[in-house]
Amino acid sequence: MNKKIPLIVVAGPTASGKTSLGVELAKRLDGEVVSADSMQIYQGMDIASAMPTEDEMQGVPHHMINFLPQGERYSVAAYCQAANACIADIVSRDKQPIVVGGTGLYISSLVDNISFTEEETDLELREKLNKRLEQKGAEALLGELAAVDPESASRLHINDSKRIVRALELYYQTGITITEQTRLSRLAGSPYNPLIIGLNARDREFLYERINRRVGIMAQNGLVDEARSCIDNDKGTAAQAIGHKELMPYFNGVMSLDEALDNLRMQTRRYAKRQLTWFRKDERVNWLYIDEYAGFDKLADAAFDLCVEFLRKGENEIGKKGTDSP
Repeated sequence: MNKKIPLIVVAGPTASGKTSLGVELAKRLDGEVVSADSMQIYQGMDIASAMPTEDEMQGVPHHMINFLPQGERYSVAAYCQAANACIADIVSRDKQPIVVGGTGLYISSLVDNISFTEEETDLELREKLNKRLEQKGAEALLGELAAVDPESASRLHINDSKRIVRALELYYQTGITITEQTRLSRLAGSPYNPLIIGLNARDREFLYERINRRVGIMAQNGLVDEARSCIDNDKGTAAQAIGHKELMPYFNGVMSLDEALDNLRMQTRRYAKRQLTWFRKDERVNWLYIDEYAGFDKLADAAFDLCVEFLRKGENEIGKKGTDSP
């Protein structure tokens, strides 16, 4: 039997400190970071996506960031294929791969080796679904999905119309739901033995205050100009990213900049809640609470101790079931 690759994952909501912890663990474990962030893949979105700067990387190689032109589509399947190749390369050089990010679908698909059927797009079917979306709204389509795939429907937010349409499109094209496809793909097993470290805060207001501060820093660092550039060039997904679309009312003259930034703070807090909802479903997550540690070093020490124990024991219970799930 081939030995599974030990894979360290740092996950959690936005502004919880994943980037800093990932870098610190990479320095201590002679590792490299593989990003699992669906917005950091795009070029020209450094501020809105909180792309790590050269100083923040501290010389640690980062993969899967800043490589895709704005406006290009990028599927979960494409992410997993590229991330798997990055991990294989890192391991071949006797380095420790550390996956860092907040996009739950990327992380679960990568860690559990979930494959996605890449059907050729049926443009006529997609157009019909998008027209129904426009006429009836996302709630109606989500109800349509719930009738054939209640499990997928329960996981999708009503605002995530893109994935609702995609789930229906896949079902009508293939006759197989995403839930069934996921179940079948998992039968192949995963090449990884993961240790998933989740960052959270006992006091939700502690996390929200970090989010509020981050938005202020983003604004100081040029978020408005970055958003204007993406929106003016109609860069599809990039223009709809959190941090960009919330500024559109300001650009259209119907909201002040302060009001737009307050709305961005609110939408980012809501996004963090959705991220936590996703990660709580995975019982393997080992939760560390950032507001319970006297400084970053203590938090990093706790995470490092988990990693050392995990790597020393190999496939052990700490990698299979998490601790202190919130």
